[in-house]
Amino acid sequence: MSELERVRVTRFVTPLREGGSLPGVVEGEDLGTYVCKFRGAGQGLRVLVAEVVVGEIARRIGLRTPRLVVLDLDPAIARYEADEEVQDLLNASAGDNLGIDFLPGAFGWTDEQRTAVPEEAARVLWLDAFCANVDRSWRNPNLLVWHGDLWVIDHGASLYFHHGWPGGSLERDGAPQRFADQPWDGSDHVLRDGVGDLEGLDEQLRALLGPEVLAEVLALVPDAWLEPVPGAESPEELRAAYVAFLTARLGSRAWLPGSGTAGGRR
Repeated sequence: MSELERVRVTRFVTPLREGGSLPGVVEGEDLGTYVCKFRGAGQGLRVLVAEVVVGEIARRIGLRTPRLVVLDLDPAIARYEADEEVQDLLNASAGDNLGIDFLPGAFGWTDEQRTAVPEEAARVLWLDAFCANVDRSWRNPNLLVWHGDLWVIDHGASLYFHHGWPGGSLERDGAPQRFADQPWDGSDHVLRDGVGDLEGLDEQLRALLGPEVLAEVLALVPDAWLEPVPGAESPEELRAAYVAFLTARLGSRAWLPGSGTAGGRR
């Protein structure tokens, strides 16, 4: 099974007090600097799974997104932190955490920059619709500009369906198809007005995915983040469930903005 590169954390640099998850900048033994999304944060491990799955799908459809690694965190690092909230988070996050390559000098996207060309904006919108991302609005664009290029980040609010799995939703008949046929509301999307020919791009992007590619993506998710749920007790079963849901989504056009085929399938 393919895996993300593993890097041991050597130093906690600073917290990023944005949103509710309190990510932080850390240094690794490879001398790299990463934004760390902690396994002990209140949003839970499924957010880390979504970050990997959607980030790697973004990469496969031609979008720029920072390199991902697994950060091995020894909670002993917490003893050097004066902030009690950071101490608690580090102590709760021993083991595998998610590292996102830090892009030095990057800044947040604004409409005035017009960095995204229509075809690139369409790819971002397609990704968010396919993965049911509800968090790329004007309030929180989750886009960076680095060396003049657009980069997509922060995909933890995608794949909402897996948050229902602990309650047994995975065991209900037709669960993947219900997600597949669920429309997506892009009215508040930050790039909505700059999108080019979304429907024309749709077939091209679908052809880049498929069950085998999706299985490769899920293989990158560490076993330690795949918590047992009713209907999927092992990491292998959980990966298969994600592939089934996303493959079903590929077979529907109900989620594609402007397709006019609500409830329809390919």
